[in-house]
Amino acid sequence: MLLQLTISNFAIINRLEIDFQPGLNILSGETGAGKSIIINAVNLILGGRASADLIRSGADEARVEALFSLPDDSILSEFLSDQGFPFDGELLIKRTISRGGRNRIMINGSMATLQILSRVGIMIISISGQHEHQLLLKPDNHLYLLDDFGDLTHERMRLTESFQKYEILRESLRRLEGEIKKGKDRQDLSRFQVNEIEAADIMVGEDDLLEDERKRLRYAEQLKGLITESYQTLYEKEDSVLSGISVIVKGMEKGADMDRRLNGISKALVSARAELEEVSLELRDLQNSVVIDPLRLEEVEERLQLINSLKRKYAPSIEEIIAFRERLSGMIDNLDQKEKELERINKDLKEKEADIVSKATALSKKRGRAAKRLEKSVEAELEVLDMGGTRFEVRFIQDGIENTDASEGLMTKTKADGYDRVEFMLSPNVGEELRSLSRIASGGELSRIMLALKTILAGRASVETIIFDEVDSGIGGATAEVVGEKLESLAEYHQILCITHLPQIASKGRAHFLVAKRVKESRTQTIISELDPELRVKEIARLLGGKVISDQAIAHAREILS
Repeated sequence: MLLQLTISNFAIINRLEIDFQPGLNILSGETGAGKSIIINAVNLILGGRASADLIRSGADEARVEALFSLPDDSILSEFLSDQGFPFDGELLIKRTISRGGRNRIMINGSMATLQILSRVGIMIISISGQHEHQLLLKPDNHLYLLDDFGDLTHERMRLTESFQKYEILRESLRRLEGEIKKGKDRQDLSRFQVNEIEAADIMVGEDDLLEDERKRLRYAEQLKGLITESYQTLYEKEDSVLSGISVIVKGMEKGADMDRRLNGISKALVSARAELEEVSLELRDLQNSVVIDPLRLEEVEERLQLINSLKRKYAPSIEEIIAFRERLSGMIDNLDQKEKELERINKDLKEKEADIVSKATALSKKRGRAAKRLEKSVEAELEVLDMGGTRFEVRFIQDGIENTDASEGLMTKTKADGYDRVEFMLSPNVGEELRSLSRIASGGELSRIMLALKTILAGRASVETIIFDEVDSGIGGATAEVVGEKLESLAEYHQILCITHLPQIASKGRAHFLVAKRVKESRTQTIISELDPELRVKEIARLLGGKVISDQAIAHAREILS
């Protein structure tokens, strides 16, 4: 419900502050007083187009503020929560238009975009009689209105939930297919590389061992000759190094008896002889271990050539080659897992498609039955509203659905709300063809059609506040009385703001506001005031009799209000 509307420096409005009441609120006033300006201000709250031309002359900015009270469990509450806006049952929207172009939108104290404001707007107010923000005149919304009438909204929402899960699964499928395609593009190469590395059976440190072995094999003859010559020099020759040292040791031992200072030298020579003997034995063993084997040398060189080839292809070291192979093996295993996951998702998709088509088909049948009831109800309401003979049709536009039997074919046509597309068609005059409701030109007819639909959908529609502009266009007398009664009845379910020139309608209001123009400080201003009972009598009398209010008009006004 709209609790308060504050307008500042907007068109010819200096400042207005209006406290609306629950139920039916009447706005009346002479033509040109500024009633349409108030509607334009409300349009800004709903996300309408802003222009610096709307700013009052002499002001730098215009501002419109609206305070709403809404149920905590409303759809809007969930939407605001999802968007991160605080909400505790009250909604405050502020919109500022600046000449400098710095326009601002605030929702409950937080900055908001025009797109968000537009989405919020259609949930809180519906304006009938203008071609902007007419929820009921947009063919995209006709399906939802039909569902509201047929109590099918929850069923549609369950379908939407299933469809959203299906879309998430499809997105997972597309992503997985892309990953598998990329993986398969290099899978053959990866398998070849893994097989090549595994066939080589390389080990960490093998290349260093092979390099050492290759050197020994390549220089085996020179090495063997060097070792043999060294061994013989140290041990086997008659004048070997060890033989000479042994002679010296004997001499030092004799000399030590003559001079004790030679004891240390003698001992050092004995130790050196022992070490040389060990070295000689090692050389003897080494000369036997040195193998001259050209075939083994060829094998080692081929093995090193293989390892170096792998290093050039994959990585500069054996450790890195093995790590590379493990990564490739992991990728191949992961690809195998992804292909299994793809099979599972495809199976789930088939099941979900069947479920969605089943739900959409059942919902479509119920919509068809609800459409027939809605057509009769609307035509009956329009008959009461002095539009007898009007034909109303809910036209289904299903784009070839009729000839599609297979569930796969139906699934391609199905959206989050089913595969039905509907549009309300109307023929207000006998003999004329049905036309789209969105193309109806007459403001009076349009308002009465809106009133009929609103009356039928009372208590089911999601918007809390409805504004009727021009609802009395082209009617009078008994029809005006009926329209007033319809508005009064509708006000039991919604807050109604009705701009009218007819006393039969104005008299039904719970609250009555007078919109007027006044000249203050040499400037024209629009003002609005809530009428007390006596002033309301005078306003109803003015609507009855014009500018000159007679005693008879006053009496008639009291009678109507009573």
